[in-house]
Amino acid sequence: MSGHSKWATTKRKKWAVDAKRSAIFTKLANLITIAAREGGDPAMNFKLRLAIDKAKSASMPKENIDRALRRAQGRQGSEIEEVIYEGYGPGGVAILILCLTDNHQRAISEIRAVFNRFGGSLAEAGSVSYLFEKKGQIIISQTENSKTVEQ
Repeated sequence: MSGHSKWATTKRKKWAVDAKRSAIFTKLANLITIAAREGGDPAMNFKLRLAIDKAKSASMPKENIDRALRRAQGRQGSEIEEVIYEGYGPGGVAILILCLTDNHQRAISEIRAVFNRFGGSLAEAGSVSYLFEKKGQIIISQTENSKTVEQ
């Protein structure tokens, strides 16, 4: 409890803010890593330039941006890859899932579990993707009170 000390109150607030910043920085670093795999020069790689601009607007330290770029070049850390899974939801609805993962087996088992729980199934590669054309991107930010996919 933080009723007796000013530092205890400050510490609780600081930890909450730091946890949010850390989550944002992790997501931005993953975006930079994935974008940099298509080319490490921001002048030639539009996705990378957007990811770096987004990181800078979130006040991400330059050291963190450089670390993400090094990781994309394979000089550090685990390999994060962009993978597309295809499946059918309840009622035969076609679903494409774009996933950033460092472990394919873990990702596919979690996705399969969610599909099974809600009456869907994973499909073979190419069995759903022909139904879609990439037109844009929908970004959903998760709030503290929002429910997860499983809820």
